[in-house]
Amino acid sequence: MDVFKIQGGQRLTGTISVDGSKNAALPLLAASLLTSEPIHFKCMPNLSDITNMSKLLAELGCQVKASEKDITLQVTDETISHARYDIVRTMRASVCVLGPLLARRGEVRVSMPGGCAFGDRPIDLHLRGLEALGAKIELDGGDIIATADRLIGATIFLGGPFGSTVLGTANVMSAATLAKGRTIIESAACEPEIADLALLLNNMGAKISGAGTPRIIIDGVDQLGGATHTVMPDRIVAGTWAIAAAMTNGDVKIDRFPLDHLLAVTNILSTVGVHINQTDASQDPKSCTVQVLSNRHLKPVMFTTQPYPGFPTDLQAQMMALLCLSRGNSIITEKIYPERFMHVPELSRMGAKLVRQGATVIVQGVDHLVGAPVMASDLRASASLVLAGLAAEGETTISRVYHLDRGYAAMEETLASLGANIQRIDGSTVVDGLPLVETVSSQKVVQNNS
Repeated sequence: MDVFKIQGGQRLTGTISVDGSKNAALPLLAASLLTSEPIHFKCMPNLSDITNMSKLLAELGCQVKASEKDITLQVTDETISHARYDIVRTMRASVCVLGPLLARRGEVRVSMPGGCAFGDRPIDLHLRGLEALGAKIELDGGDIIATADRLIGATIFLGGPFGSTVLGTANVMSAATLAKGRTIIESAACEPEIADLALLLNNMGAKISGAGTPRIIIDGVDQLGGATHTVMPDRIVAGTWAIAAAMTNGDVKIDRFPLDHLLAVTNILSTVGVHINQTDASQDPKSCTVQVLSNRHLKPVMFTTQPYPGFPTDLQAQMMALLCLSRGNSIITEKIYPERFMHVPELSRMGAKLVRQGATVIVQGVDHLVGAPVMASDLRASASLVLAGLAAEGETTISRVYHLDRGYAAMEETLASLGANIQRIDGSTVVDGLPLVETVSSQKVVQNNS
């Protein structure tokens, strides 16, 4: 397994662009199962999750053509409706094929997805929503089996103990496009990724209104057609780059920055002393160019993760890394996934002063972090360790960086383009964070020598 080796202390400067959103792309790709006509995607991120979803769709009868950041999918065989465990286990979001397959083919067998390193995320709300549309749900050998002659529109409440379900909303909304009659989803997820999915579905011929609000109305149609769709910018990646700039006291311009989708984040960052300014007022604030600068001394802050438009749980770990360098005590409360603190002990190895009490962490700011061997546990926790390594004194080695490849396309290349001293090396050459050999493949080393 590959390892990142980072020499901290380099100030990030330059210009980068935000890739398409992973969290939007996976349900978008699954929506191609709703029609036999081709669906063409632009700005599709080059991520392992996208590769795995493409493999799953190929198994389900889709022809997949990919070139750089474009992907075209077209269903050529509708006889297979079994999403096997071997692929589903690689990413939880593969469950989003459930609704489209059921609506289009009348039956689906999907392996039950597992939990993440920071806790289980049951799909009860997905199944409850599909049952309300008339599906018969059974469990057999770890698989979910859903059948329906034709789905019937209904009023469905999708609220859960930790808020609305994003993938559940995507599943039910996609299925309802081909249901008979009107479907109303109450307590729907309001995330912009849901609005992006609705935009694609409407371009395919669906009749959806209210996406992006807690009440979505879908009037079913008999069939959907082809479309071309540009994947929205990834707000989590954008937030990560902004925090990376702040942690290194950098000066970074970011293109395709979804400013309108990150207002809760920019509000907290402004309080801390990080300034994100749109450089061209004529640009769409959902995809614009911003400049990121920070004060020399960062202030502490209190925040709680919440469903959109609140502070996203997927940026909690990165923000914690930033607050480790603030002057004073910050308080972070995790309301979405209370166990999502796998990064706390690893940041502590780097000199962070963190005290966890249940779903809350108290961050006592320190003057500096110190490089150390650390281990990535999940996608966003991994990102926080990279950011900490960029700001730390000395060398940081991060193992299990395959987690990062799920959500950040060639992260080391992007950071190196801004001046970071970061290398991807073969993990077999590292023991306890120390390289066994200094020579590494030129294909696996990305370092800015300017």
